[in-house]
Amino acid sequence: MSVKDEGHSAFFYGTLMAPQVLHRVTHGSTPNDPRFVPDHIKVVPAILHNYRRHRVKQADYPAITPVLSASVRGTFVTGLRDADIWRLDIFEGDEYVRKVVKVRLLTAVGDKAGQGNVEGDEIEAETYVWKANKTRLEDGEWDFAEFQREKMRFWVGSEGHGEYEEVDDAVAEKQVDGTGGRGSNGHITRALKDESTSDTMRNVV
Repeated sequence: MSVKDEGHSAFFYGTLMAPQVLHRVTHGSTPNDPRFVPDHIKVVPAILHNYRRHRVKQADYPAITPVLSASVRGTFVTGLRDADIWRLDIFEGDEYVRKVVKVRLLTAVGDKAGQGNVEGDEIEAETYVWKANKTRLEDGEWDFAEFQREKMRFWVGSEGHGEYEEVDDAVAEKQVDGTGGRGSNGHITRALKDESTSDTMRNVV
């Protein structure tokens, strides 16, 4: 059975390899179970040849650029909907451009150096390629395990809210607010919170 289902297919090589981050972007919430992936999405390991992954200076996330004979291991994700891609485009921002590439599915995953990788079918996928100034990239390889160990907490849960603010704001603009701004993230509620904070500060002074 083919892993390519209806919808969009994408290759992720950075923070979006973490199910929690992918779910937060596409669904606006973080799953309690870090293994959780929505039913309509399927994820398998894959490798992209002739690209190199870099650290981005002063950032937790990586970038890829075309480099002959280099390769990047990541995840091949199928079943993404138009709304998911719309959110992902906002999340990636203007530093990246979405391109169609060809990746190889991995039937066995080796070590960091690629020793032990067993490649299977070649298949098309969309991925986000760095288009900003290359002076912002470091020579060093970005490490997913290090991200999970040292940076993940800044991207999920309450500490990670700021990473998704543009996505959340764009989604909110398209939604009809039945509360008239009185919901948990409504403009009235936010104004009341701001006013309460101001009152507290005045009392302190």
